[in-house]
Amino acid sequence: MSERLWLVVPAAGRGRRMGGALPKQYLALEGQPVLAHTLARLHQAFPAARLCLCLDADDAHFDPAWVPFGQWRRSEGGSERADSVRRALEAIADDADADDWVLVHDVARPCVRVDDLVRFYAALKRNPVGGLLATPVADTMKRDDGRRHVASTEPRDGLWQAQTPQGFRYGLLRRALGEARVRGGDITDEASAVEALGLAPLLVPGRRDNIKITHPEDLALAGHILAAQRDEPPSSPGHLHEETP
Repeated sequence: MSERLWLVVPAAGRGRRMGGALPKQYLALEGQPVLAHTLARLHQAFPAARLCLCLDADDAHFDPAWVPFGQWRRSEGGSERADSVRRALEAIADDADADDWVLVHDVARPCVRVDDLVRFYAALKRNPVGGLLATPVADTMKRDDGRRHVASTEPRDGLWQAQTPQGFRYGLLRRALGEARVRGGDITDEASAVEALGLAPLLVPGRRDNIKITHPEDLALAGHILAAQRDEPPSSPGHLHEETP
């Protein structure tokens, strides 16, 4: 089986929920754009990987100097995340083999830990389907009635909050996203497209500080998380989780 690794980072979003003048991937975080932090984390974990960065065709903010990878290419993003990832897979089709691994990571998750990335990839390689980083739901979950009143309380046992990266073999992921496009409907992540094929991706426990910057207050929180991660003693591995075989 192939040991070649591709990284796909969708970064074509316009950050409407942030409400700022810049897309969230270009907002300043400790003096660097969010995108630069995210790519640096991925490079620390996988320096030999090949990167495909999905950018808006009219992106005027991107600077190639932020990319630390030696082998990388740019692909045109789509209107939705799944469209961007699908286009990235098409862009690498001439070079990727069906059994190459592809890890898709949100550009707005700059706090993912390097050891979580390495541990995640190791867990994937022992699994025939692929999987995703995720955390068990800790809070009580409420379902509304469409009018912002509680309709029911959902049991949280067995519920997980999906994170990224999400990783699958190239051939499987391209098939899953292709069939999802034909079926229509809302595909919010790669795992849901694979699930629609009748497969069960592996849930690899990750840390809760792998937050996604979505709302304005998340940017400040990400800054605090990065500072806290730097201040951790080098001898402290943090709280590691056991993977499901």
